[in-house]
Amino acid sequence: MAPTLFRIMLVLVAVYAFLRGSRDERLVGFICVAGALATHLVISPLANRFASVETPVMLVDFVVFGGFLAVALRSERFWPLWVAGLQLTTMMGHMLKAIDIELLPRAYGAAMAFWAYPIVLILAIGTWRVRRYQQLPPRGG
Repeated sequence: MAPTLFRIMLVLVAVYAFLRGSRDERLVGFICVAGALATHLVISPLANRFASVETPVMLVDFVVFGGFLAVALRSERFWPLWVAGLQLTTMMGHMLKAIDIELLPRAYGAAMAFWAYPIVLILAIGTWRVRRYQQLPPRGG
């Protein structure tokens, strides 16, 4: 159920970001969707998923982090830094599995999936805030 819930949430938030967001929100939305699709294509079969380092998933996560970091470094907003930081936390999960191959597959899998939810939530809030900011009347002086 959780992957289905995440996919629905991701699609809804990404569409919202594409329709109502600025360049930053649209880029992060695109990166999230592309990363989720790429992960789905490269992840190991369920029978041996997360038994060892998911190298293709790790590569996708590194590319996604690079995209988030590029947005964060160019943005005038603060929220993209949170997104990049949370993605960095996901990447640390891969590194921990590489250091300790005995790390339980379930714990490794949870570490990989957990931070995606707050990232999508932050994107939704960032889109809502930029939309709200755009609707404010200009300050007169």
